[in-house]
Amino acid sequence: MRRVKAKAPPVASEQSGSAGSAGHPAIELRSRPAKPRKNGLTHVIDRGMSLAEVEGMLEVAAPHIDFVKLGWGTALVSANLTAKLRLYAERSIPVMLGGTLTELAIRQGRLAPYVEWLHTLGLRHIEVSDGTLALEQERKCEIIAQLAQELTVLSEVGSKDARTIMAPYRWVAQIQAELEAGAARVITEARESGTAGIFRENGEVRSGLVDEIVHAVDPQHLIFEAPRKDQQVWFLTQLGPECNLGNIAPSDVVALETLRLGLRSETLPHFAPGAGSA
Repeated sequence: MRRVKAKAPPVASEQSGSAGSAGHPAIELRSRPAKPRKNGLTHVIDRGMSLAEVEGMLEVAAPHIDFVKLGWGTALVSANLTAKLRLYAERSIPVMLGGTLTELAIRQGRLAPYVEWLHTLGLRHIEVSDGTLALEQERKCEIIAQLAQELTVLSEVGSKDARTIMAPYRWVAQIQAELEAGAARVITEARESGTAGIFRENGEVRSGLVDEIVHAVDPQHLIFEAPRKDQQVWFLTQLGPECNLGNIAPSDVVALETLRLGLRSETLPHFAPGAGSA
């Protein structure tokens, strides 16, 4: 397992991508990469938010958000879709629709019109998953390679069924195959509840599985779904504050940023400059 040693990280500069890490006259903070970031990504799930809710989230958290996913098939039933996408675009936050819609388009043989619709919406990212509907790995990689020619593909590995357990070597093989096929990053499944995929049904991290994955694949190419605070703390303290995390609830974005900066008790000893020297 790649662990982070507690040491004084670099002090933040004015170019930091985190609004809170631009420095403060009283408190020294660790730096965060500027947006658009390659690491330390926060991937947020929008479960059908109103425009007022989106505006509220962006008001306090826009600098900390790297991607937004409109969960499941909510894009098809949200009356405010166009206006919502405009709000995210104004903050230069990439949006993608839930992988469930991609799975459904594949099942119905309507992938081409689905992609055309994404272009019409102004979306340049797409999630390709097989967590609900079975899809042969070879076929999935063909689809990723096809879509990667015109869109940024984030693929997802793992089942949404908590009863489905996949051996670590199969996780690694699938992740590597999908990256080679053209996926920009691979998301490790956990569901919005954090009780499937890389987690056990009680929400506990399958640490042996994660260890096998990061031993074979550089974590910068991965986004670990971690909807719960204890799960976020685990990944940050094990893989570092710039670990890419997904399925983050809108109300938890600022809290996650404080974890990354060592502004909460769970991570202060690991990431706060001067920790242990007071």
